Amino acid sequence: MENDIYKTITKPSEEVLFKDKNSKFFGYAFPVKTEEDTKFHLELLKKQHHQARHWCYAYQLGTETITYRANDDGEPNNSSGMPIYGQIQSFEVTNILIVIVRYFGGVKLGVGGLINAYRTTAQMVLEGSDIIEKTINIDYLISFDYKNMNTVMRVIKENQLTIIHQKLEMDCRITIAVRKNNAELVFNMFNHIYEVEIKKL
Repeated sequence: MENDIYKTITKPSEEVLFKDKNSKFFGYAFPVKTEEDTKFHLELLKKQHHQARHWCYAYQLGTETITYRANDDGEPNNSSGMPIYGQIQSFEVTNILIVIVRYFGGVKLGVGGLINAYRTTAQMVLEGSDIIEKTINIDYLISFDYKNMNTVMRVIKENQLTIIHQKLEMDCRITIAVRKNNAELVFNMFNHIYEVEIKKL
């Protein structure tokens, strides 16, 4: 696998349901970028399933620096959060939150039963999710005079670079996103053009 590609989801998954001995486990996956995003989705689910007993979850954020958290939310230690996180690792996805809401059915499942239920539900959620590959990008700001516009635009077009933002007046500024693996090459191309300035954002 190339080192500037990561896998994630772009939209929330469909709800899945796993049942074991009358306990119901509802599973959800959400695309997230920050811890605030994860709190937002958790609060919504707690309102939606206000009669549930447990809202166990795991999330992973980041592409090169990874942050993750696994929460058992009152279930026995490592019986729920870590099995969910294990599936996130197994599917190699990031910027994702998986929440599994449990309604207790009156029969205890034991730690082994819980691990199986949370792991299986997380797996079902991920199998039903739209997992896509994205590239890790580096953003550059290119500054130049209007007269150099054609030169700059030609380099952008020839290399199929993505323009995120542009301001084209007397002095022009274009922000581009470049795949990490090509970043140095692209930087050097612009850096060698007379009167064109490029800097990493």
